[in-house]
Amino acid sequence: MDNFDLICAKIWNILYICHGKIKNIGVLMADFGFFRVAAASPVVRPAHVAYNLEQILSLTDEACAAGVSLLVFPELSVPGYTCGDLFGQSLLLDAAQKAVVNLKKATEDKPITLIVGVPVPHDGRLYNCAAVISRGALCGLVPKINLPSYGEFYETRRFASGSDFLLNPAEIHYAGDYVTLSPLQLFTIGRATVAIEICEDLWTPLPPSSHHAIAGAQIIVNLSASNEVLAKNDYRKSLVANQSARTLSAYVYASCGFGESTGDLVFAGSSMIYENGTLLKENDRFSVSSGLIVSDIDIDKLEALRREKTTFADPAPSVYEPSSYLRHNLGDAAPTDFGAVLHRTIDPTPFVPHGNPEKLNSRAKEVISIQVAGLATRLHHIGCKTAVIGISGGLDSTLALLVTVMAFDKLGLDRKGIVGVTMPGFGTTDRTYTNALGLMQALGITIKEIPIADAVNIHFRDIGQDPSNHDVTYENCQARERTQILMDLSNKLGGIVVGTGDLSELALGWATYNGDHMSMYGVNAGVPKTLVKYIVDWASKNYFSGDGKASAILTDIIDTPISPELVPGAADGQILQKTEDLVGPYELHDFFLYNFFRFGYEPQKIYFLSKIAFEGKYSDEVILKWLKTFLRRFFAQQFKRSCLPDGPKVGSVALSPRGDWRMPSDASSALWLSALEEL
Repeated sequence: MDNFDLICAKIWNILYICHGKIKNIGVLMADFGFFRVAAASPVVRPAHVAYNLEQILSLTDEACAAGVSLLVFPELSVPGYTCGDLFGQSLLLDAAQKAVVNLKKATEDKPITLIVGVPVPHDGRLYNCAAVISRGALCGLVPKINLPSYGEFYETRRFASGSDFLLNPAEIHYAGDYVTLSPLQLFTIGRATVAIEICEDLWTPLPPSSHHAIAGAQIIVNLSASNEVLAKNDYRKSLVANQSARTLSAYVYASCGFGESTGDLVFAGSSMIYENGTLLKENDRFSVSSGLIVSDIDIDKLEALRREKTTFADPAPSVYEPSSYLRHNLGDAAPTDFGAVLHRTIDPTPFVPHGNPEKLNSRAKEVISIQVAGLATRLHHIGCKTAVIGISGGLDSTLALLVTVMAFDKLGLDRKGIVGVTMPGFGTTDRTYTNALGLMQALGITIKEIPIADAVNIHFRDIGQDPSNHDVTYENCQARERTQILMDLSNKLGGIVVGTGDLSELALGWATYNGDHMSMYGVNAGVPKTLVKYIVDWASKNYFSGDGKASAILTDIIDTPISPELVPGAADGQILQKTEDLVGPYELHDFFLYNFFRFGYEPQKIYFLSKIAFEGKYSDEVILKWLKTFLRRFFAQQFKRSCLPDGPKVGSVALSPRGDWRMPSDASSALWLSALEEL
C-alpha cells in the first residue's frame, strides 16, 4: 500500500471519528458488498505480554490506516502460544487480562474489531479463547473446543475444552466487562457476520465452522498455532480452502510466527485468506518482522452462492442449532472507500485460467472430455452412427467438429459417419472456405459442399427481399437456409445435427432463431467464447498432434477473426463483418455474464469490477456501453434460450431452461438499465 492510499484511508477514519460514530456513515461511499479483513502475524516474545501488546497495537494502527474492519491475530497471541506450564502462573494470566483492558481503550475511537488470543480462567479451569474487542468493549470470549494432546502439542495439560459451554454458555467478568463465554457466538459487523474457531477445531472430522456457517456466519476466523514440517503447509492450505468451499464462506487464518519458542517446533506465521475455496491473499512465511495481509471479502457473492445452494441450510446436530447461537451486533464496518483501493484480484477472464499453462491445459482437457462424453452418450442411447455438422471454418464449428470426431473415436465408429457440410454463401471468404475443406479432409470425415446462394436468391424473390439490402432479413435467410439443409440431410442419412453455438452467443442471443439457434444436440452450449480457442488449441496440440496438416489448419482457424460471414467481404477477400465490432468484445461480455449469473451482482457492481479488471484496456465509457448492450440483449433474447436443444453443461455457468436458468421471456430489463443511468 503506497502513501497516497494510506492518506486516503486515514482521512476516512478521521471523518468517522469526527462524526461521533454516526452509524450510517458507510453510506457516504459505495461498498459494493465488500468487507475488508486482515490477518496479522506479530513477532512475539513468550510470556512478555507488554512487548506482545505493543506489536498488536502497532498492527492495529496499520490496519486502521488501511480501512480494515476485522483484524485477526494468532492463537494465544497476547501471552504467546509457547508459554507451556507458565500458563499455570496467575501473574501471566493477570497480565493477559490487563492487556485486553488496554486493547479496549485503544479501540474506543477506531472503527475496527480485533480478535486476539488469550488464556481465560473460569471456575477453576483455564480456557484457550479468542477475545472479540470492538469500539472499546469486550464483546465475547470464544473458547477452543478441540484440544490436541499428541506429539509436541499437549494442551490438555493446562486447558479445558470449550465444549463445557456448548449447551450452557457462561456469563463471566473479564477485563472489566461482563461477557459471554461460549463457542456458539456470532458477531455482526455491518453486513458481515463472523464466527470463530481455534486451530485444532479445523482439523477435526466435524469442524465447528461447518455449523457456524449454517447458523449464518459468512466469515470464519481461525486463531491458530500451526507449526511447520515438510509438506504441512500444502496440506494446511488445502484444509482451509476446502472448508471455505464447503461452508461457502470466507476463511481468515492467522497463525503464530517469529518469536515463539523453537524448543521442538518452528512456527512460520502462516496467514491466509480464502473465499469460497479461492485464495485471496497469503503471506510470506518465515518472516522475522510483524506484518499484515489485507483482503476484501465479497459478502454479496457468498450470500448469492448460499441462496443458490438449497442443501446449504440442511439441519445441523441439535447442540449446534442456529437458535442456540448468541448474536452480537458490533456496529457498522469501517467507512472504507473500496473505490480507492480494493485488496483483491479481479480476474478479467473468469472462464480462462491465466498465468498457469498447466491449469489451462487441464481445464481445456476437462471441458472437451465432458463435451465428448455428452455427445457419445446421446449417440449410443439412440443407436446413431451418423452426425451432420455445418463447417464454416470458424472457431465454434471447428470445436464442434473436433468434439464429434473424438466422440466417434471413443465409440469406435467410422469417422466417415460424420458428414461435414460446407455451405458457402454471400459472405464466405477464401480463408474460412479453404480451412473448412482442409480440416475435414485432414480428419477423414465425409465432405459435402452445398452452396446456398441460388436457394437464398429464390427465397429473396419469393418474400420480396431486395438482395442489395443487407439487413437482418438478408442475414437470417442465409442462416435458416443452412439449418434447413442440415436438418433435412440428417433425416435423409438417419443422423443427428450437431450444433455449434456457444454459451456467449446464447447469453447475447447472437443467433438466428430457428437458424443456427437450432440443432439436435448442441455440444458447445456450455462453453464461453473466451475459452473456445484454448480448447481447440489443446486438442490440436494433444489429441490431433500426430496430423501436421490438421494442426496447421487449426492454428490458422484460431487466428481468424470471429465473423458470421453473412455479408460480402472486401475486394481482397478480407473479412469485413467482425462480430466483436457489432456486439462488443467477448471478453467483456463473458466477464459480465459470469458475474451477473454466478453472483447476481447489480449492474453498478459489475461496472465497478469491470473497470478494475480491464484498467488500461477499455475506457470507462466503452465498458459502460457494452454493459448496457449485454443487459439489453440478455433480457430481450431470452425467448431463444427458452427453447434450446439439449447440450452438455460443462461449468458453473449454464443457460439451459431445463435446469440452470429459468427466466420469463417477457422479463423487463428496465430495473437493471436504470441502475446504470445513475452512474
